[in-house]
Amino acid sequence: MPDHAVQDVVARPHALLAGLRLRQWIKNLLVVTAPLAAGVLDQRDVVLRTLLAFVCFCACASAVYLLNDVVDAEADRRHPVKRFRPVASGALRPATALTTAAVLAVAALSASWALGTGGLAVVLASYLAASAWYCLQAKHIAVVELAVVASGFVLRAAAGGIAAGLPISRWFLIVASFGSLLVASGKRYSELVGAPPDDAPDLDLDAPAARVTRPVLAAYTPQYLRFVWTMSAAVCATAYCLWAFEVAETAGGTPWAALSVAPFVVALLRYALDVDHGRAQEPERIVLTDRVLQALALAWVVTFAVGAVHA
Repeated sequence: MPDHAVQDVVARPHALLAGLRLRQWIKNLLVVTAPLAAGVLDQRDVVLRTLLAFVCFCACASAVYLLNDVVDAEADRRHPVKRFRPVASGALRPATALTTAAVLAVAALSASWALGTGGLAVVLASYLAASAWYCLQAKHIAVVELAVVASGFVLRAAAGGIAAGLPISRWFLIVASFGSLLVASGKRYSELVGAPPDDAPDLDLDAPAARVTRPVLAAYTPQYLRFVWTMSAAVCATAYCLWAFEVAETAGGTPWAALSVAPFVVALLRYALDVDHGRAQEPERIVLTDRVLQALALAWVVTFAVGAVHA
């Protein structure tokens, strides 16, 4: 790192940590889904490779957040909430943010390649390339930006399986793809209708304020985004049902995978309720605060994992 970047890291560690957005690392738990679906998380080698995928994705995601904060700094300063981000507020210099982003990205790619998971390195490189394009250009192209955001979730979901050398089910990819599109379009819908976060009741986060840092919202209507996330939820639920019953037929005995359809669909409906109320600007916030959703997720994990193990 350049001397000024090192000085910033030492003098302003809190600003740098804020820029890394550690809370958003919860999204990277998606790397566990493929090994979980394959029922092989009881194998030590798979666990270690999945953990490597998680750590590498955390590093890459934080690199992307830092890049995005630098690119959006001017617009963020005009937003009632985003103006407190470290780069926009002046707590972290752009050069320091970019240098840290480069170090994190190179470290993640090098670690994944050095430890013999070339497939994971390709996934990470694809994620970084797509995210960089999003930060610099794609975020301004309606619909395309939804696809790019969704692709980030899909790559996370596939990364664990690729790192562990597992075959990826076609049903898994369909569920992951449309589930990701649901999250992306639900986020845009919530930003457009402008419901404020629960911890910021005194801020006026109306639609015009949201458009300050996301001009592409002007290209959407609530009706269009509702169509996208409704369609995505429907395809995701249908594909999951077909996948779960296929796994149940293979396993025989108690159809645990088929039973997992109930908590999965109810969890999907619960998340859709949050989207409908405009509370899905930050999906990780919902995951961390919605106790009902957490209970449903736990029920799904248990029932599907048991079904996958017996398949």
